[in-house]
Amino acid sequence: MMWESESDGGVGVGGGGGREYGGDGVLSSNKHGGVKTDGFELRGQSWFVATDIPSDLLVKIGDINFHLHKYPLLSRSGKMNRLIYESRDPDPTILILDDLPGGPEAFELASKFCYGVPVDLTATNISGLRCAAEYLEMTEDLEEGNLIFKTEAFLSYVVLSSWRDSILVLKSCEKLSPWAENLQIVRRCSESIAWKACSNPKGIRWAYTGKTPSPSTTNFASSSPRWNESKDSSFYCSPSRNNTNNNNQPVPPDWWFEDVSILRIDHFVRVITAIKVKGMRFELLGAVIMHYAGKWLPGLIKEGGVAVAPATIGGGGGLGLGGDEMSVSCGSNSSGGSSGPDWKGGLHMVLSAGKTNGHQDSVACLAGLGITPKDQRMIVESLISIIPPQKDSVSCSFLLRLLRAANMLKVAPALITELEKRVGMQFEQATLQDLLIPGYNNNKGETTMYDVDLVQRLLEHFLVQEQTEGSSPSRMSPSPSQSMYADAGIPRGNSNGGGGSNTQNAKMRVARLVDSYLTEVARDRNLPLTKFQVLAEALPESARTCDDGLYRAIDSYLKAHPTLSEHERKRLCRVMDCQKLSMDACMHAAQNERLPLRVVVQVLFSEQVKISNALANTSLKESTTLGEAMGTYQPMIPNRKTLIDATPQSFQARRVGCG
Repeated sequence: MMWESESDGGVGVGGGGGREYGGDGVLSSNKHGGVKTDGFELRGQSWFVATDIPSDLLVKIGDINFHLHKYPLLSRSGKMNRLIYESRDPDPTILILDDLPGGPEAFELASKFCYGVPVDLTATNISGLRCAAEYLEMTEDLEEGNLIFKTEAFLSYVVLSSWRDSILVLKSCEKLSPWAENLQIVRRCSESIAWKACSNPKGIRWAYTGKTPSPSTTNFASSSPRWNESKDSSFYCSPSRNNTNNNNQPVPPDWWFEDVSILRIDHFVRVITAIKVKGMRFELLGAVIMHYAGKWLPGLIKEGGVAVAPATIGGGGGLGLGGDEMSVSCGSNSSGGSSGPDWKGGLHMVLSAGKTNGHQDSVACLAGLGITPKDQRMIVESLISIIPPQKDSVSCSFLLRLLRAANMLKVAPALITELEKRVGMQFEQATLQDLLIPGYNNNKGETTMYDVDLVQRLLEHFLVQEQTEGSSPSRMSPSPSQSMYADAGIPRGNSNGGGGSNTQNAKMRVARLVDSYLTEVARDRNLPLTKFQVLAEALPESARTCDDGLYRAIDSYLKAHPTLSEHERKRLCRVMDCQKLSMDACMHAAQNERLPLRVVVQVLFSEQVKISNALANTSLKESTTLGEAMGTYQPMIPNRKTLIDATPQSFQARRVGCG
């Protein structure tokens, strides 16, 4: 089965009683309305009928004038019949039809039909002509085989049987609201596209209505063979009986993405809704939504985002619509949960929050491409509403970028809340770069560089989800869609290895992510201590097996806020458990003059305990080995008094002095 018509005009449909099409989609009428003509002539902005009979009717549509005759239109159009008889103008009668759907192009075709001039029906003009016929009331009551009947037949038998024509007709309906909706053209085309997208793709010929993807798109659909294959080629995607050609490859599951992505957002939603009803897998639905977002919001939904300051939004990748690919981040969490062998305390660049117009530049640039902020907001809101409810239908990275765009465009609060809950379901898959969302909606007079409150809400949603689900089956077993996406070349974002993880591992990953985020935002001099502390203490203690990342964040905050009082520094350090610091972190903290003295003593004591435990374990192993050799065994169990006595006197004096 081939879903592409063999010509731009489609295939002629025959009928009885004068209801017939000429070859190659040519619509013909057996009558000429009493006026013989050789055709129409365009002179400047006016159309004239090539006949010796003088015109007695002037129809104005916009800037175009039609010099016609009354009788041919009276015999086929109920509306023209009524308007002409109601008009009191002397000849020529003047009618203004600025509200005619399809505009002067559709009226030109309808007029030619009334005069018996052959009309070429194509996928690009049929919807406008069908709406114009309805507007002009060209029904069967006036004449058998009138324009409504013939355009309906072409839609039903030619357009809806073709994938390509269904896409083009639906695209052409964008300028025909509400007529195309009321005549069910949008619904029928959407159903046709949905049915074909959900059908077995074997035997589909590679002929796309969308433009040929750019070379960078190969990263998204690397397994899609011959995107620019000629429609008349004998190449098929399904294997032939004598499959000796290496180019014959199975049809990838994303074969229809580019075609449906050329549609306007409201029609795209109609198609996706119809596809969802027919049972399409939620992974594919999520993938096509990400593809559409990358095509229509290239400057807002893209890989990367803000590295240090929000002013970088919209830079680097460009905002041209030529970047059709949907870039999905596949990196792992760049969290600083554990220290390396050389503890340097991390980078310490202090950020001062200032007014930035980076996001406004992105919006303005997209507006220059014909996508106004209102259109952008509608696209974002619509995409949020159609994301499948299943977890992992879209990547967490995509959800966070969509959330960034939603905050930037001031999307409805209810949709933002819904999107935040979706991010909470997959929060363990997020990356630090995704979380660095500028505080676009700071309405409380605060000037923090990043939206820390948003991350706090995302973390709360994650914890609620973890408590509700407990041990999620999706984390205990690999996703059945992973192999399908791998075969199709569709990136799935940051899945962190897929299966084999449990709730505790998810919390540990989130803890490392939060620690890295705190380290980054701590450099903001305007970040209140309370916000830092609340976010650091949001996770349960069991989520962190090592507090090195948290110590790094605290040290960054102390560097950026040198004017903190002793009480505030003690309060800040309470979020950290000194006993969970590694030896490298302890050595760094023992020499850190920014820490309160009490914390330094706690770190030294913790370090001494760890050294004593290490020595005790070594002695225990040696005595165990010796005892086994001698036939005796007596464990050595150190106690607190022994450890304190072993502490150097200088440390003990310092401890007493700060006690």
